[in-house]
Amino acid sequence: MAIAKITEKLIAAKQAKGITFEELEKILGRDEVWIASVFYRQATADETEAKKILEVLGLPQELAQELTVSSVKGSLEPVIPTDPLIYRFYEIMQVYGMPLKDVIQEKFGDGIMSAIDFTLDVEKIEDVKGDRVKVVMCGKFLPYKKW
Repeated sequence: MAIAKITEKLIAAKQAKGITFEELEKILGRDEVWIASVFYRQATADETEAKKILEVLGLPQELAQELTVSSVKGSLEPVIPTDPLIYRFYEIMQVYGMPLKDVIQEKFGDGIMSAIDFTLDVEKIEDVKGDRVKVVMCGKFLPYKKW
């Protein structure tokens, strides 16, 4: 996956400051996953949010424009991802995609889950057998239109 130059700058500054996305969430009042998606140009910040991110990271305010232009959605290459963590989500959809689709459509009808009117949360669940990752996706149901 090609990383945008602005992403490289943001990540480097975040690492240099030793700040986490969770800490940025508290400062900005926006979810940590949404903030990370701004870093990767998958979401668009407004001018106030962009300037606050840059201020916290100690980056020049002139970069704000790069965070406020329309985002570039879907930046993964059109091949199977090789990063192990990203690949697991691909694998989950390969194994559970059709069953998940059937269950959703059984409960809601013929349609899809929005990825626009959508939230994504990541939680750490401590477990003596090994900590667990809990990913919660919440998207508006959009029924297919008949005409």
